[in-house]
Amino acid sequence: MTAFQQLKRKSKLDAGTYPCMRLAMLGDCATQLFSTAIKGCGYENRLNFEIFDADYNQIDAQVIDSDSELYRFQPDAVLLVMCTEKLYEAFCTSAPARRSQFAQDTHDRIVGYWARVQSQQAARILQCTFVEIDDGVFGSFSNRTESAFLFQLRKLNLLLMESAGRHPNVYMVDLCALQSRIGRDVFYDEKYYYSAKMPISLAALQGRVRKCVVLDLDNTLWGGVIGDDGLSGIEIGELGAGHAFSEFQMWLRELKNRGILLAVCSKNNEAAAKEPFEKHPEMVLRLSDISMFVANWEDKASNIRYIQQTLNIGMDSMVFLDDNPFERNMVRGLIPEITVPELPEDPAQYLTALKRLNLFETASFSEEDSSRTAQYQAEAGRAALQKQFASIDEYLIGLEMEAEAKPFDPFHYPRIAQLTQRSNQFNLRTVRYTEAEIEEAAWQETTLTRYFTLRDKFGDHGLISVVILQKQDSDTLFVDTWLMSCRVLKRGMEEFIINSVIQAAKEAGYRRVVGEYLKTAKNAMVEHIYEHLGFRPLGENTYEVLVDEFHPSKTYITEAKA
Repeated sequence: MTAFQQLKRKSKLDAGTYPCMRLAMLGDCATQLFSTAIKGCGYENRLNFEIFDADYNQIDAQVIDSDSELYRFQPDAVLLVMCTEKLYEAFCTSAPARRSQFAQDTHDRIVGYWARVQSQQAARILQCTFVEIDDGVFGSFSNRTESAFLFQLRKLNLLLMESAGRHPNVYMVDLCALQSRIGRDVFYDEKYYYSAKMPISLAALQGRVRKCVVLDLDNTLWGGVIGDDGLSGIEIGELGAGHAFSEFQMWLRELKNRGILLAVCSKNNEAAAKEPFEKHPEMVLRLSDISMFVANWEDKASNIRYIQQTLNIGMDSMVFLDDNPFERNMVRGLIPEITVPELPEDPAQYLTALKRLNLFETASFSEEDSSRTAQYQAEAGRAALQKQFASIDEYLIGLEMEAEAKPFDPFHYPRIAQLTQRSNQFNLRTVRYTEAEIEEAAWQETTLTRYFTLRDKFGDHGLISVVILQKQDSDTLFVDTWLMSCRVLKRGMEEFIINSVIQAAKEAGYRRVVGEYLKTAKNAMVEHIYEHLGFRPLGENTYEVLVDEFHPSKTYITEAKA
């Protein structure tokens, strides 16, 4: 964890080239140190925070007054920091007859803040949990009686977490977990640590997420060297050091179930490297959990580049785990964009060290995430099929692709919002949306929305593209958002989408469609996409197509039957 003085120095550095987030901080305690630490952590995580730090204990005044400094600031996110000490004072001065309702009453007041802020602006709400303190009045009996402060405190945190799950624009900041990790004495002595996890959470909202873990094998996933020790000689399972490796694999499998891709990069003979996955009875991970398996004697940097290109994800969304300091330093030196954590010498400490880094923060989750590994494995089958055909057209026909285009619906809101938060390369304007904002767009009369799915003979890609069209006037639709998963590039999906969009515009009575390309560090691949698809330049990075003059682009994707 970075020392406060270091964060203070970094808070003064110029972060003007980094993505900007306007953050409003409201607290019933002093928050000045928090804002300094957040700006410093933002610089470390390549985020530029513009912060409005409200005066001490001004939550009610800022939230209730529609002309307050908070609303004039127009924040992207509002951080609510409410300290347990204040909560305890309120509990102690409350009527004894109402104490069994204290958690519910406090919850209702806080949810009221959320509703008031969101009625004024579309800002995201970042609600801190209340850290636990035990007044000792009831001792261990606090866990059984609603009259105890600790009982009400824990109930309040649970109620807030449940309500956040029902409010798509609200995100919980888990200070309880942070206190548990660093210890109560440290936490309360140095309150600026409250912000330690914040920039990573905010980075997730800004589209900066890790998508893949690249794994070494020997002495990383198991103890020993499979090529020397053989299947029976490696350490894994319940006995001795093997238990640490089993728990490490169990954690990795949970990441995979959440949608993080797992890849193997090992200096080994492939058959020997795969043997534990196929035959060891106590192996937690299996080959079905691995999106890509690379085992050879090439240098690991080259193999990681091959994995990255095959999976078609950004190098900065990858994490490389290896027990060997030489390999870590080499990869770190040759591929600066990749995250390479320092692993402890003792495998029993791997999990603790990685959990502390909080590398896999996310702002959303959808059921489709759990099938991501199977989708990438199916991609390997498509690559093998391509080698059988003499031309790309024959290959695309052989895929037997079907797509559907539909307006946004509640079932798909989480996935649509997630794509806007995660997509960076094929993203024409890189506008981020929360689930609540997607729901609002779906119902607005001034917008026309479409999501696109794709499937072929090898499997279902799921929801892979999002288009939001803004009605500028009676004649014109503006492409506010067009993004697409890079895993379906060069298959005719871009053409299918534009054909569908123009057809929708025509059916709705619009004469033209206008698109814009806003350059970022990652979306150069789509700089000329509008021209390629038949639009003509209007000005710098702006393009239009007249609906009646549009000629549909060739594609081998057919529209799925209803």
